[in-house]
Amino acid sequence: MNLTIKELIRDSHQISKDHGWWENPDKSVGELLALVHSEISEALEVYRDLGKEGLSKNWNEENGKPEGFTVELADAIIRIADMCGAYGLDLEEALTKKMEYNKSRPYRHGGKKA
Repeated sequence: MNLTIKELIRDSHQISKDHGWWENPDKSVGELLALVHSEISEALEVYRDLGKEGLSKNWNEENGKPEGFTVELADAIIRIADMCGAYGLDLEEALTKKMEYNKSRPYRHGGKKA
């Protein structure tokens, strides 16, 4: 299945609503961002546990559930898409503009080491 960014946002938000995650209309942006952060933290835990070999392991052999480093990154993207759907945010436009801007930045801009 190939999704456009707009389809990803639409589908992520609809699935989230269909499964009861938007029953509380007073969700805070902070709570939603914390959920994105938790998915990134789960990816870090997979890496800590399995190292580089764990980067490509994405299925639980016992139950077929998608698990692993890449799956946790996907969960973070799904959470971001869900939030964009809830608030009507145009992520595709923001990504396009930011990518174009990044092309114009100097080599290792800001003088940071990482």
